[in-house]
Amino acid sequence: MRSISCVAALMVAVMFGSHAFADGPGDPAAVKNEDGKYFDKEGNPTFKVTDGSVDWYTYSGYRRYHSECHVCHGPDGEGSSYAPALKHSVESMDYGHFLEVVASGRKNVNASQNNVMPAFGDNPNVSCYLDDLYVYLRARSVDAVGRVRPAKHDDKPPAAQQAEDSCMGKK
Repeated sequence: MRSISCVAALMVAVMFGSHAFADGPGDPAAVKNEDGKYFDKEGNPTFKVTDGSVDWYTYSGYRRYHSECHVCHGPDGEGSSYAPALKHSVESMDYGHFLEVVASGRKNVNASQNNVMPAFGDNPNVSCYLDDLYVYLRARSVDAVGRVRPAKHDDKPPAAQQAEDSCMGKK
């Protein structure tokens, strides 16, 4: 039941909560902060790096990326011989498209390529942290964070803990 509600929430976010931009997500500059989560001028999740310290969501995205994504997409979003560099994918992929691909998967199979991205919409270790993953990869795409674990990060905001508990089915 929990997986169904996470997937349903994900699909609603994909259908109604994003802005489509053919040229990618646009300027990643943070213009709004809600409980430690930053947003750009279009309302998309983004990162905040100040004096080498990253916001909680960028740090969490780093951790989630390295637990679920790096095996195929290479260390720090740099890609591999098996899967593309997500660091570069988010340069041209808007937030809604990112959510759609991660939740539903994607197949690019033709004479020149054979790429299959599995769907992660049922995996709470991914679906509960989609914004975090997006924020981290967005920060990597403009080299706002390096290829190593961020040395300093903000504390986990209470809103992040509440969202995590709710998504993971904790009471």
